Amino acid sequence: MVELLRRNAARTEQDRQVAEENIAALDKAGLFGITTPERFGGRQASIRTLLEVTSELGRGCGSTAWVTSLINISGWAVGLYPERTQREVYEANPRARVCSALPPQGTSRAADGGQVISGRWGFASGCQHAGWALLGMQVSDASGEQVDQGLALVAMEQLTIEDTWHVAGMCGTGSNTLVADGVFVPAHHILSVTKAKQGEYPTEFTDEALYRTAFIPALSLSLAGPLLGLARGGLELVLASLAKGRGISHTFYDEAREAPAAQTQLAEAAQLVDTAALHLMRAADDVDSWAASGRCMPVPDRTRVRMDIATVARRSREALEILLNVQGARGFADGSPLQRIWRDLGTGSRHAMINPAIANEIYGRSLLGIEEQVTPLI
Repeated sequence: MVELLRRNAARTEQDRQVAEENIAALDKAGLFGITTPERFGGRQASIRTLLEVTSELGRGCGSTAWVTSLINISGWAVGLYPERTQREVYEANPRARVCSALPPQGTSRAADGGQVISGRWGFASGCQHAGWALLGMQVSDASGEQVDQGLALVAMEQLTIEDTWHVAGMCGTGSNTLVADGVFVPAHHILSVTKAKQGEYPTEFTDEALYRTAFIPALSLSLAGPLLGLARGGLELVLASLAKGRGISHTFYDEAREAPAAQTQLAEAAQLVDTAALHLMRAADDVDSWAASGRCMPVPDRTRVRMDIATVARRSREALEILLNVQGARGFADGSPLQRIWRDLGTGSRHAMINPAIANEIYGRSLLGIEEQVTPLI
């Protein structure tokens, strides 16, 4: 599918949403159901499988890979809800797609049997292609006091999409704003984030390892696969360009591939991409192993996952900078896919959950045995 995604990458960026041809092909291949329970016809695969797939798709189109990954991780989150909720999503449509905007926004008030929410939720990647949305919220009691943080599962027909996604990179993710106005959310459609961070999920299917995966590590890792794919795609483009026999301007090199400068820089870039892949897959294997064991992933291991994800972002960006040096100014031409990859990687790798500087703090505190952390999202 990579070649299809490459052909449609420019159109995806221009339209600011994934090309429908891509969506149809991904759906036909079952790639939106990687994390859907087998009980509903999904693949119920591992987090590592999700990262392997999305890093491959990222070679062709970063936006498409990003949307595929986030729809899948949102589907994984649905698998944490009670069976009743899962059936309401998947029984009528086993290929149902879910998007998410996880930071708690808007307002909520208690109502008989649930909560009523209103507000605006930004950065809902792939919302144009979803039938359901997960929205971060504060759970209130009858007196109006906030008693928990939750994830509200809401049908897209109850929401409106506000066109707010006008950005320099990852343009095709369509990460627009979702708006709710007095939407009732039944209690069985609200997942306690407080309990989820502790590994407590309401699903009755406790023997399903995938839905025992550590909450924040799984959500964070879903962002990293497309970044690795973008770096790999950039390396492939530069290698293909050099294979055509072009020279280096203002030098005696008729073929850039013969220049030690090009050779050594390519080697360094390739090694950085490999380093990113090794850290990404180590983190994936860690969360999968703990889920398989049935034990809650310890905090020190979770902080290392955050550090591994930050390493993916750093090394991928460093690799692409070197590749742009090899390609030269031609890589920034409007018609060059390399400049789009550069913008997509630069944008995607600066998601708040990836922030390398914060990851350094989190991991450093853990190594020193400091229990007080800078974020609850570990």
